[in-house]
Amino acid sequence: MIDGAAGAYGVVFPDLDGVVAMGDTIDAALLNAEESLRDYAIEAEKDGEALATPTPLEKVAVPVGSTLTSVPLIRLSGKPVRANMMLDEDVLAFIDTEAKRRSMTRTAYVGWMTRRIAQLGG
Repeated sequence: MIDGAAGAYGVVFPDLDGVVAMGDTIDAALLNAEESLRDYAIEAEKDGEALATPTPLEKVAVPVGSTLTSVPLIRLSGKPVRANMMLDEDVLAFIDTEAKRRSMTRTAYVGWMTRRIAQLGG
């Protein structure tokens, strides 16, 4: 769940006590939440613990002032791979414009955008 106001957003995981994230923007808070979730998974696996099963979204009680969202657990191997793709020139122009607006590289933006689509359920 996300709560807060411009300049100070927070993300909590109802099924994971103590796993939280903050950010100046909703986008930053969600990216930090992905990292917090990944850190939780790494530590749980190191400790030999099973990952918590998330409560279905329709069963989560959402406090007033909060927004329900999902945060995908995407494990990063740290090994970059080349992916050659053909895109419509207008799609690529959009990607480049948005990447520049967000001070990201094209590659970082496509990765971020993919995670955001995963948050929406695919």
